[in-house]
Amino acid sequence: MQYRQLGDSGIEVSEISLGSWLTYGAAVDDDNARACVRRALDLGVTLIDTANAYATGGAESFLGDLLADVPRDEYVLATKVFFPMSKSDKGLSAPQIRKQLDASLQRLRVDHVDLYQCHRYDPEVPLEETMGALTEAVQSGKTRAIGFSEWSPSQIQAALDLVPSGMAKFTSSQPMYNALWRKPEAKVIPLCEANGIGQIVFSPLAQGVLTGKYKPGEPPPADSRAANDEMNGFIAGMTTDKVLTAVQGLRGVAEDAGLTMAQLSLAWILRQPNVSSAIIGASRPSQVEDNVAASGVVLDDDTLKAIDDVLGDAILG
Repeated sequence: MQYRQLGDSGIEVSEISLGSWLTYGAAVDDDNARACVRRALDLGVTLIDTANAYATGGAESFLGDLLADVPRDEYVLATKVFFPMSKSDKGLSAPQIRKQLDASLQRLRVDHVDLYQCHRYDPEVPLEETMGALTEAVQSGKTRAIGFSEWSPSQIQAALDLVPSGMAKFTSSQPMYNALWRKPEAKVIPLCEANGIGQIVFSPLAQGVLTGKYKPGEPPPADSRAANDEMNGFIAGMTTDKVLTAVQGLRGVAEDAGLTMAQLSLAWILRQPNVSSAIIGASRPSQVEDNVAASGVVLDDDTLKAIDDVLGDAILG
């Protein structure tokens, strides 16, 4: 496993990190979930990413129980706040940030997280209020660093503009980014790179599409995310025959590079120097092993060009 700095936070993270969206404490049975997390830690994964809203606290509680016997300095823990925990508990107001951070710490069974992230932007709360509460969280020691997920360039810049007034600075961005979805490259990554903000990428395998497991014109494998009604709500737009046909063309590119398709796609993400880590989701330890092997892989220019040529106009954004 190779490691990178998370922006200018001073926090070092593994190039491959483990996420818990739709999986742990939810659709994946606890035995497999525990096996995945323990295998990830054995292989050098240090960054564990979760959120209060995942399984409505279930993912945090699962991780809190599992990590209780792991020395706190052996893993980097990230969670998030914004989405509803109840009809009244949601958003990024100062009272909500204080309440939800304390609740997350209790479920995770720790006295601090390493990274506390705004799961989305909250247009109903003044940015100054949100950033003030996050600054308080840093100053209190309840989090070492702060970040955001899926904020626009103008929203990111507005938060940066508050730093001279004494607000804490974001050091982490969590966008969706993969070979089929490249939108962050246009504005978000350059802005972040110029301001000491590193990317922790989610959906680097396009929810499994870039592994090649889904074939055009065929039903999804029975054990896949697309076949699981608890996990397939976000994958439909990436499983058109056009996209799946193009992705199958990557099989030869991966073979020529001596990689699996998952490793090829993760190495493509890690070619970007502003990426600190790529978050994988896993329901079996073998998936963790395959994905972790992408760390340290450097794709040559011919391979990168071949990826672009094969995907062509199937790239979604």
